Amino acid sequence: MNGAMKSATSETQQPDVLYFDGDCPLCRTEMRHLSTMKSQNLELVDIHSLTDYPHGTSRDALLQRLHLRRGDRWLTGVDANVGAWGHTRIGFLWRLLRLPGFSSIVDWVYQRWAERRFANRYGTRSQYRDSP
Repeated sequence: MNGAMKSATSETQQPDVLYFDGDCPLCRTEMRHLSTMKSQNLELVDIHSLTDYPHGTSRDALLQRLHLRRGDRWLTGVDANVGAWGHTRIGFLWRLLRLPGFSSIVDWVYQRWAERRFANRYGTRSQYRDSP
């Protein structure tokens, strides 16, 4: 592909969008660090700033765990985090979280943390288990 075609393709590609809980101190701290390191192909969106939610989502589903929209696909939880940090020069370190064997432990820990964080901040979590 020549340079002109590559440039035109890059311009039409939509950036990944990471939805995060801006009321969560830990989340805000991580997003502050991520914002200083990320490429322009990643947009950070505080869920509390939204008035409309992406098709197929809700405020509570987005708040329960991290969500990354990549085109028409959704990544959630650890995959969303790894995908977002993949837009930085240290993304290769985050991909280590997805190594076979280790990834199931990381997913289990993240899920327990996310459920507890959501319950502590927003109350019951049982009705929000299914998200994109």
